[in-house]
Amino acid sequence: MRIAVTGSTGLIGSALVRSLLDDGHQVVRLVRRTPAAQPDGSTELRWNPQLKQVDRKGLDGLDAMVHLAGAGVADRRWTTAYKRQILDSRVLGTSTVAEALAGLASPPKVLVSGSAVGYYGQTGDRVIDESAPAGGDFLARVCVEWEEATAPAAAAGIRVAHARTGLVVSGAGGAWAKLFPLFRLGLGGRLGNGRQYWSFISLQDEVAALRHLIDTQELSGPVNLTAPVPVTNAEVTSAMGAVLGRPTVFSVPEPVLKAALGEMAVEVVGSHRVVPGRLLDSGFRFTHTTVEQAIRAAC
Repeated sequence: MRIAVTGSTGLIGSALVRSLLDDGHQVVRLVRRTPAAQPDGSTELRWNPQLKQVDRKGLDGLDAMVHLAGAGVADRRWTTAYKRQILDSRVLGTSTVAEALAGLASPPKVLVSGSAVGYYGQTGDRVIDESAPAGGDFLARVCVEWEEATAPAAAAGIRVAHARTGLVVSGAGGAWAKLFPLFRLGLGGRLGNGRQYWSFISLQDEVAALRHLIDTQELSGPVNLTAPVPVTNAEVTSAMGAVLGRPTVFSVPEPVLKAALGEMAVEVVGSHRVVPGRLLDSGFRFTHTTVEQAIRAAC
């Protein structure tokens, strides 16, 4: 298949591209700079989501597109300006992709578009699947607009799947990568009261789930990409200590997190107990079902 990918240099995108290329697929990377030849055999296509520009000719004849581009939620403190960047990078990028695909003479059969479990807002200890409504906090509003921006593609008859991803367990990037150095130094510990649920997924399973969304024709709309059993932050702390063989005696009180992180602290001490109902119903099988397995795979 010929598959285009945005966000191909990010944690998830780069792993997805490697997986696709290893299996003999043709990969087209959308990049903001001048396209260049790639040693891995992928090709590049220029786009500028801020200006809603993309080389449509290069997209014609695709079998699938996976759209993962967006500013990192945990990259920096949430100032008013950075919150706008988080929103715009997703909504403008997604609408650029969706409108371009909708206008093609030979559009792809499927658009897999990134989203997040933040769609549901803070859910406490309630178990949440894809039938749950949107929350009302900042990230929930971002996810709602992010998903709505795919409307032109859906209206053109393209199957659209929203990959609502949880916390990806990896030491190579993403929010979880910031935990590994602390725990290896013996400085890791519970965040807040530790009772908040974290809906995690290993990087290997995330890539496999994205490919499952490409291949499974009956999957459209929201699909949660999380491991089957969410765990509390206290359980994550215990698992990290056990896998890395380090003590976990430290804890960071909620007021300290709020002082250090500002509004973003809500995501650290907030709770998302999200399960992958539609993914499991469609026959997907996880390689790493427990947080210990996911952490070991990331080491």
